Order: sequence, then C-alpha cells, then structure tokens
Amino acid sequence: MSRIHPTAVVDAGAQVAEGVEIGPWCIVGPGVVLEDDVRLVSHAVVQQDTTVGARTVIHPFCVIGGDPQHTGYKGETVRLEIGTDNSIREHSTFNRGTPQGAGVTRVGSNGLFMTGAHVGHDCVVGDNVVMANNATLGGHARVGSRVFLGGLAAVHQNGRVGQGAIVGGLAAVTRDVIPYGSAWGNHARLHGLNLIGLKRKGYDKTAVRRLLAAYRDLFEGGGTFAERLDAVEAAYADLPEIMEITAFIREDGKRPLCLPGE
Repeated sequence: MSRIHPTAVVDAGAQVAEGVEIGPWCIVGPGVVLEDDVRLVSHAVVQQDTTVGARTVIHPFCVIGGDPQHTGYKGETVRLEIGTDNSIREHSTFNRGTPQGAGVTRVGSNGLFMTGAHVGHDCVVGDNVVMANNATLGGHARVGSRVFLGGLAAVHQNGRVGQGAIVGGLAAVTRDVIPYGSAWGNHARLHGLNLIGLKRKGYDKTAVRRLLAAYRDLFEGGGTFAERLDAVEAAYADLPEIMEITAFIREDGKRPLCLPGE
C-alpha cells in the first residue's frame, strides 16, 4: 500500500504503484509513473510525463522531469525515463527530452547522482553511473555504464563518455572520452585508462597489461592515427574492451575525440 503524506500534491493522472512513499510537500504531476517502492523523501517535484523505476529514492529539493532547457521547446509532450534502484540526491535536476531530439531523456539503473547533479534534455545515461556533486550533462550527451564523473565536471552537449571511463573533478569535457579512459583537466585531456575502475571490476594484472599495451599502440605508436587504429583492431581482436574503444572511435560522434596531450 502506498503512503502519501497529507501535504503532498499528487495529480489525478499520475500512476502510483504499491509501496510508494511520497513525503511531505512533494508534488507529483500528470503523466508521472512511480513504480514499486519508489520513495520521494520530501519537498521533491516530479513535474510531468516521467517514469521513475522501482526502488529509486529522490531526495529533497530535486526537480525531476522538468521542461527541457531549450529555446525551441514549445510545450510538446516529451518524456523522461529513469530506471530502477537509483539514488538521486538533493537539488538534482533531470530534464525531459525535446521534439528536436529523441523526445525522451533516458537514465539507467543503480546510479548515484549526488547533490546538484544535472541531466540535460535528450541525454542517455547507462547503468551504475556515479555523478558526483554538481556534475553536469549538456543536452544530447551520452554516458555509458559504470562511468564516474567527478564533482563539477561538465560534459558538453552532444558529448560522449564511453563505458567504464572516469572523468576528474572540475573537468570540462569538450571532446569524447573513450571507453575505460581516464580524462581530467580543463579542458579535459586523456591521461590513460581507468586503472582503478578496471581493478575494481576484477581485471587481473595480465589483462590490464594487455589493455595498456593496446592503449600505447593506439595513442603513442608510429604512423598515422588511422593506421594505428587499423593495426590495433587486427592485433587485439580478442580483447572486447579494445574492440569497444575502436568502435567508439569509428562511430560518427558530434564532438571531437579527447586525445592525450590535446
């Protein structure tokens, strides 16, 4: 049975599942779906046309499902979809999509979005993502699973951060960060692989050495970058992580690639 505080305002068009807790002074707008055991702690707004996955907790003073911050938005029906088991901390803001984009913003599951995190319109965010305090995603940004964004880091609109990457605090990410990469600085530069993340995922020393060798061959070897990319694909075809990196590079991203020393 749901528990709704008497000071909360829940629109008649909202769908509230079993076990949902809506705390004091919360507002739940039209077209909102709160799945099983979602918890709105207090003073949280889920504005409209938003699905919040099971067991996600939204803390005070968040605005979730707000209008996209886009001058071309004229009130069209657009959505935000959030997965399960997320923790969304105080003052975070997640915007809905735009008709000019995909019409929907998507956030995965098992994420931790610390105080003041912002997910802009039309973003796609993977699973197990951590956005530290005041980390920001511009519109249309794509963030893979198991990414860590440090405090006050900002990903430029249309930017990509590949799966398993880490971005340091205060980094201005104006170029795409490869999967498993480690980028930091203002503007952010690539400084190798996310070794801490790889070790935490259980990669042994032999596997890490091969990944580092492939990284050096790709970014520090002789010849042109295109030649090195072809050579690495051929030499390390048995390493799915390297194949993911090369596929990421070959994809037609809208931002330039974050490279060492640039």
